[in-house]
Amino acid sequence: MILINFKKIFIGIIALIFLSGCAQNAALLGPAYTIATTGNVYHAGITYGSSELVTKATGKSVTQNLKEALVIKKKDTDFQKLVKKNIKETRKKLNLSNQ
Repeated sequence: MILINFKKIFIGIIALIFLSGCAQNAALLGPAYTIATTGNVYHAGITYGSSELVTKATGKSVTQNLKEALVIKKKDTDFQKLVKKNIKETRKKLNLSNQ
């Protein structure tokens, strides 16, 4: 049992290392990993479908929309500016600024 979980984690880490540069282009990577690890086809389908709906509605990927939402704008309230600033600082601390 532990060996099977270790194999899944190891394969997942290797896949992330080698496929991190093409994750935006591989739209089925996330749902395929979900099906492989959990076997939940419905969850994978909903994840892929919602991502495609966002992309078709906005013309941008979910990641691009999130990055755009974190940009501080002049019309933002003080609270919104504070939250966006804290998110950016946390991402820097976690070294996630390039994702």
